[in-house]
Amino acid sequence: MSQAESLPAAPIYARLADELGALIGNGQLRAGERLPSVRRLSRQKRISATTAVAALRSLESRGLVEARPQSGYFVKARAPQTREPAITRPPGAARLVGVDNLMVRMIDAAQNPDIAPLGAAAPDPAWFPVQRLQRVIAATARRHPELLVTCCQYYAGLDSLRHQVARHYAALGCAVAQDEVVISNGCTEALNLALGVVATPGDTIAIESPSYYGFLQIIEKRGLKALEIATHPREGLSVDALEHALASRAGRSVKACLLSTSFSNPMGASMPEREKRRLVELCERHGIALIEDDVYADLQHAGPRPLPAKAYDRSGNVMLCSSFTKTLAPGARIGWVFGGRYAEEIRLRKFAASGASPAILQEALAELLRSGGYERHLLKLRRCYAEQVARTAAAVCEYFPAGTRLTQPGGGFVIWLELPGRIDTLALYEKALQQGVTFAPGPLFSASGRYGSFLRLNCGRMWTPGIEHALMRLGQLAQGELAAGRR
Repeated sequence: MSQAESLPAAPIYARLADELGALIGNGQLRAGERLPSVRRLSRQKRISATTAVAALRSLESRGLVEARPQSGYFVKARAPQTREPAITRPPGAARLVGVDNLMVRMIDAAQNPDIAPLGAAAPDPAWFPVQRLQRVIAATARRHPELLVTCCQYYAGLDSLRHQVARHYAALGCAVAQDEVVISNGCTEALNLALGVVATPGDTIAIESPSYYGFLQIIEKRGLKALEIATHPREGLSVDALEHALASRAGRSVKACLLSTSFSNPMGASMPEREKRRLVELCERHGIALIEDDVYADLQHAGPRPLPAKAYDRSGNVMLCSSFTKTLAPGARIGWVFGGRYAEEIRLRKFAASGASPAILQEALAELLRSGGYERHLLKLRRCYAEQVARTAAAVCEYFPAGTRLTQPGGGFVIWLELPGRIDTLALYEKALQQGVTFAPGPLFSASGRYGSFLRLNCGRMWTPGIEHALMRLGQLAQGELAAGRR
């Protein structure tokens, strides 16, 4: 008898784990996909539930899968075989902004159903609880018909929604008084209101680099200048770099710092808590307001939801802005701003700018928060976005040129790529449009026109063969541009 024949057979659970591991290894089970449930494995393989659980736990110990509470086991995203982009090095001078034309072209392309929507950071409508929203809005209209015909007295927002939003943050460990909450028409209006109380034309606003093009457009329209600050692809804005900038000549006219501290757009970076605390203290010390966009922070892929910088605010100097646009009801256009010590002026500006936001929608969303429906929806949505980001990153690693770098966000649904060989993503964008694919070129995210070889991909659309084919086409175009540049 040979040595191999004398060895005992591997346990059933180990053989099953090896079988599933092989499916993961050869790509039949892809990153973000759910594995069969314990019940299904037991039935298909004619094994006990205990054996099925042991197999799944064995895969988890190997780092191939991850358990998600009340959801099952999912294939874990393998670290891409590429490096992430380096910390950015923007210029030290403040600049006027001009991003309108490119932004409008990209948004227009996103409306074309014949073009693969990898550009604008718009979630797939299929992710949202439309039927539940319909039922809640209809029930709200029946219970509160007066909300259909009144508005002026609610210009700061319904007390019910202001209370629920404040409760949502209090549960995270960020206590905010209800009187500080002003309901807005989406996050963009909230940001405009916040900037309007602290900056006038000609002033400078410190921002991340790269920064969300919506920030740049707001700055442009208000006649302000942008001072770009070095930013790390995982840990966000460098507080050291901001401190250095504020001590420079360019920093003397800075009136506010505008950024996303959790799952920023386009990088997906999140500042560590210690750096958020330092940021709050630095802004307070220099007498500049901190305006925090928190719109992606409820969309962590795993673990606890990150605290906003607002949680460390003790003087009212931080204004937090957010909305339900990325998480619950994009079409409702309901957002909020925590005004801090500027709350009263923000309320007055809100009344003068747009009056009250739709009361019936506010009450319906308050009911969803009150009933726990929002949190239950978020559990599903986070899983969907995590899967989409993992699949998109895997496709980039498979189809894009060797040497491509990409971020690895822990939340949200966008990733930031750096292409090798100084590929011009503006030129690539024109060719991609002709091939029926859109993306967001890197220069769109900079006041100084930087990031010419970078691009942002939207991962918020439901994964389909069409989306994968679009990524493959875009990767092939990038391969062609790289080859042409080497000739």
